[in-house]
Amino acid sequence: MSTPTGRHAAVRRLREAARRGRGWARDYGYVVGRQAEVLFVRDVPVAFAEGTLRPVVLLAGVLEPWSLLLPVARRLNAAGHPVHVVPELAYNRARIADAGRLVLAAVRARDLRDVVLVAHSKGGLVGKWMLANDTEGRLARLVAVATPFHGSRLARFLPSRTIRALAPGDPAILELAARTDVDARITSIYPSFDPHIPDGSHLPGATNVPVAAMGHFQILSEPEVLDAVVAAAGR
Repeated sequence: MSTPTGRHAAVRRLREAARRGRGWARDYGYVVGRQAEVLFVRDVPVAFAEGTLRPVVLLAGVLEPWSLLLPVARRLNAAGHPVHVVPELAYNRARIADAGRLVLAAVRARDLRDVVLVAHSKGGLVGKWMLANDTEGRLARLVAVATPFHGSRLARFLPSRTIRALAPGDPAILELAARTDVDARITSIYPSFDPHIPDGSHLPGATNVPVAAMGHFQILSEPEVLDAVVAAAGR
């Protein structure tokens, strides 16, 4: 026979599961809606080049257009940061190191210095690789939102080779995890529940900023997350 305490605990677990289920559904609804919207946003707004604070370079996640980060970009630009996009990164399907080399080349070509990388998901892994391989000292720090710094155990179950490369045992993930020397220059912002990164985005040695928002995609438009990104970029 179950005790009242046991029943209460079971009810709490069911409620939490339902809450997470609703969050998961909202998250996918958000990204589907945003993907449809960003089809019409191809060009980088001219105003993004203006600003007197540190320049920002955006790094979207795997299979994401840069414009999925529009809410973040607009908020950073409004705060005074010039915001740069690297169109050649496309949907970030390349290997982490290849993507990092491509973006570093763009940073050099534009002669950007004291750069803040602002990234989502896999973009944060690309950003960490860039910090670790920035031989010219052009990069200041990385602000990563919902990044699987130690991989995602769900990645191995997906049919896409690009996404399977984000599994915890992948050599690129292990190599990046070993580069703890750059972690102090990283701010990791992550939700209370991320359906894509069940083990979380906490990075020892980094500045970790947990937020109450849930989801992997919709947090990119949450005021709490936008405030945290702006604060970290200006640190």
